Amino acid sequence: MKPRANSEGERSYTQILKATALIGGSSVITVLFAIIRNKAIAILLGPAGVGLMGLYSSIADIAYAIAGLGIQASGVRQIAEAVGSGDAERVARTATVLRRTSVVLGLLGALLLAALALPVANFTFGDHSYAAGIVLLSASILFRLLADGQIALIQGMRDIVSLARINVFGAFFSTVISIPLIYVLGTSGIVVSLVAVAAAALATSWWYGRKIRISVSAISTLNVRREVSALLKLGAIFMISGFLTLGAAYAVRIIVLKAEGIAAAGLYQAAWTLGGLYAGFILQAMGTDFYPRLTAIAKNNAECNRLVNEQAEISILLAGPGLIATLTAAPLVVRVLYSPEFYDAVDLVRWICLGMMLRIISWPMGFIVLAKGAKAAFFWAEVAATTAHIGLAWLMVEAFGTVGAGAAFFGLYIWHSLLIYIIVRRLSGFRWSDQNRRLGLIFFPASALVFGALALLPLWPATVFGLLMTALSGVYSLRVLTELVPIASLPAALKGWFSRSA
Repeated sequence: MKPRANSEGERSYTQILKATALIGGSSVITVLFAIIRNKAIAILLGPAGVGLMGLYSSIADIAYAIAGLGIQASGVRQIAEAVGSGDAERVARTATVLRRTSVVLGLLGALLLAALALPVANFTFGDHSYAAGIVLLSASILFRLLADGQIALIQGMRDIVSLARINVFGAFFSTVISIPLIYVLGTSGIVVSLVAVAAAALATSWWYGRKIRISVSAISTLNVRREVSALLKLGAIFMISGFLTLGAAYAVRIIVLKAEGIAAAGLYQAAWTLGGLYAGFILQAMGTDFYPRLTAIAKNNAECNRLVNEQAEISILLAGPGLIATLTAAPLVVRVLYSPEFYDAVDLVRWICLGMMLRIISWPMGFIVLAKGAKAAFFWAEVAATTAHIGLAWLMVEAFGTVGAGAAFFGLYIWHSLLIYIIVRRLSGFRWSDQNRRLGLIFFPASALVFGALALLPLWPATVFGLLMTALSGVYSLRVLTELVPIASLPAALKGWFSRSA
């Protein structure tokens, strides 16, 4: 295969790979801390405790999504647009209004969750005794939204280094705070740890956010209204999207809880964490660097489509071998990162991995909808995805037990990938490049073959086959990456690794 990237393409591929390496590198450290944290919590609390933590986290996530009105995502877009315009005054105005709005929404969100603690506890747990924990949990909503104002500014300014450091310190504090609290307090420490971790995240984001110098001048009432209106109009769509996505995740956990018990909810929580572990590297980098870049060129359909294809190509090449490896090593991963009590989560992990492969494909396309501000298309796509996810989970958990929740996630992304493709075809005339179609014909059958082998063959022959496919796909991905990106343009650490591998 001959190199096919021109100089402009090389620069774009290099930028994508650098951002992915930087955010992905910080995510590796984040995952190492997560492994320690999850292992300790699994041993200390068992499946039932992990399930309880997952339910509290879902409650906090939904409340945060509603209270935040999507300003973190809309704030990134507004800041990126202001930076792209070269207007320093506009950047300062947007940043100031964003920070102040975050404070107001954080306070309102915390008060709302505290006020609704009793009905939320009864609906989720069927027991009002959990209401006190939910009242305490409301403090985390305030801390998270205050942090959002800082992070949106940093991301909109594309300060990738600071974002990577925030990720690392966030994971560190989450680990060193959570484990001692849960060790001392047991299940009573779950909510305390979630609040303390949110406070630590706020402190970290403030520390790095203060380094961005914004010249704040007097802002007229009219300008404040304009900025708030721009934030909230688009933010409301993001809020609805976040609510639907997190609401679906919450609903699936409730379906599993009601059908199979709280221990099964713990298995689902563990599988969800493990299934998304590797894909999370790619998806986080995509949202951090790719989204602001795409927003800056969203009006140019040809450039927009080119960038999406390039992002998807790099993402598939990086994610494919890792997800095939996770499929293969799922039993070992579950035992090592959790405990033998969680072994029943293995099949769940594999189904979620298949869904994550499709998620990696659909996300770059979905950012076209966001970058173009196509509110109606974005909203109805999210409604369709939520309906499909909950409907599939309800049917499949009833039919197949807990593993049906993982199969429902895979089914969701078959549907969602097709729907998003139809939408972006209409918005920008998007088509998959020949290279990406070729990659799809390589990685999707490879994943399906490994999944089928693990389901039908004895453990050791299936594992050997899976490892062989992992090695072959890894070598192929490395070969293509070295053709797309000049080794000389890479960061020093990556340059040495690629040179040795090549």
